[in-house]
Amino acid sequence: MLIRDVRPWGGERSDVELSGTRIAAIRPHDPAAASAGEVVEGRGRLLLPSFSDVHVHLDSTRIGLPFRPHTGGPGVWTMTMNDRENWRTAEVPLDERVAGTLERMIARGTTRVRSYAQVDVDCKLEKFDAVVAAKEKFAGRADVQIMTFPQAGILREKGTVDYLEASLKAGADVMGGIDPCSLDKDPKQHLDIVFGLAEKYQVEVDIHLHEPGHLGVFSTDLILERTRALGMQGQVTLSHAYELGSISESVSRRLIDEFAELDVAMATVAPSVSNQLSLADLTEAGVRVGLGEDGQRDYWSPYGNCDMLDRTWQLAFTNNYRRDDLIEMSLAVATLGGASIMDHDVPRLKGIADRPGLAAGDRADLLLVDGETPSSAVMDRGTDRTVLHDGVVVADQLVVTGV
Repeated sequence: MLIRDVRPWGGERSDVELSGTRIAAIRPHDPAAASAGEVVEGRGRLLLPSFSDVHVHLDSTRIGLPFRPHTGGPGVWTMTMNDRENWRTAEVPLDERVAGTLERMIARGTTRVRSYAQVDVDCKLEKFDAVVAAKEKFAGRADVQIMTFPQAGILREKGTVDYLEASLKAGADVMGGIDPCSLDKDPKQHLDIVFGLAEKYQVEVDIHLHEPGHLGVFSTDLILERTRALGMQGQVTLSHAYELGSISESVSRRLIDEFAELDVAMATVAPSVSNQLSLADLTEAGVRVGLGEDGQRDYWSPYGNCDMLDRTWQLAFTNNYRRDDLIEMSLAVATLGGASIMDHDVPRLKGIADRPGLAAGDRADLLLVDGETPSSAVMDRGTDRTVLHDGVVVADQLVVTGV
C-alpha cells in the first residue's frame, strides 16, 4: 500500500509505503510516484499513530441511545448501585450497545482498546461476555484487551471472587482492583486477591484508585510493595490516581521515580483536578502513561463520545497546556503512550519531545486527519479521517468499512 501526500506528525509532505502490517519506508512526496498496490490519498492531511483508549467501560455504554437525566449520586458505591438499577432496562440489548460503541470508537481513529468488564454477583459474566462478543466482532479492526473488573468491590458481596476467577478462566487479559481501603476497607485482603489471581492466571493488574490524599498514597505504596516482591515489574497499571500529587513535592517525586523503576504504568481520563502527578514529569521520567475516555454516556456520567481526539483536547485543556510541544505530547500519550501499556514491545515515551510510531518498521496502525498542525488538529478535531489497522483501511469519513 502507498499512502500518498501526508505529513507525519505535521512534518513535510511525504509518501508512506507499507509492507504488510508495517511501515516500510517514508519518502518526500512525489506527485508522479506510481504504486503497484493500493493507494490511499492523503490530500495533505496529518499522519498520526492511531489512538489507544486504555481506560474505557464498554460494558456500561449508552452511546447511540436517547439521552436520559443523570440519576447517580455521590461516591463509587452509590453510582454502582445506580448502574445496577438501570442497565438491564436500556432501549436495546447490551451486546448491541457494546458492539456499537466499539464500532464508533474505531471509526474515529481508535484501534487499541483496554475495556473494563464489570463482574459481580448482580451481572455475573453477562457484561464480560458482551465485551468478548464485541472484541470478536471487530477482531480484524482493533486490538481489544478485557479487564475483569470488580466495580462493586471484591469483599462486600459473597461470591464475587468466584465470578472473577471464572472470567479469568474464560480469557480475561487483565485482573482489576478498586479502592482497596475506601471501598472494601481491607486493603491487604483486597490486594492479596487481586495479585494472587493475576499471578495464578498470568495476567496483568490494573487498579482503579479514587482514594484521596494520604489514603491514596498508602494504597499506592502497598501496590508498589507487591509489584516489587512478586517481580511484576511492567505488569501493573494505576488508573485515575488523581490525588497522588496532593501531599508534597518530595512524595510526588518519590512516586514518579518508583513508577519508572518498577515500570508501573498510569492511565488517566483527563479529570478536571489539580492534585494529580505532573503528566510532563511522568513522561520525562519514562513512566508509561496512557489516556482513556472512561464511561461512554452511561449511568455514571453523561460524558463520552467515543472520540479520543476530543479526549486529547480535554487532556491538554485540564493540564492548562498552551505550548505546542505539550499539546503534541498529549497526542503522543493518547496514541503510543497507551499502546506501550497494552504491548510492551512498544517502547515508553522518551520525554516531552518524543513523537514515535511513524518510522520504518513501526506497526501500521495509523490515522489520517485534517489539520494544519498536530496542535490545531487537537483544537479543531476535524472529521476528515481515515483509519488503518495493521496496514488495512478499517474506517473512512467516520464509518467503519466492511460492516
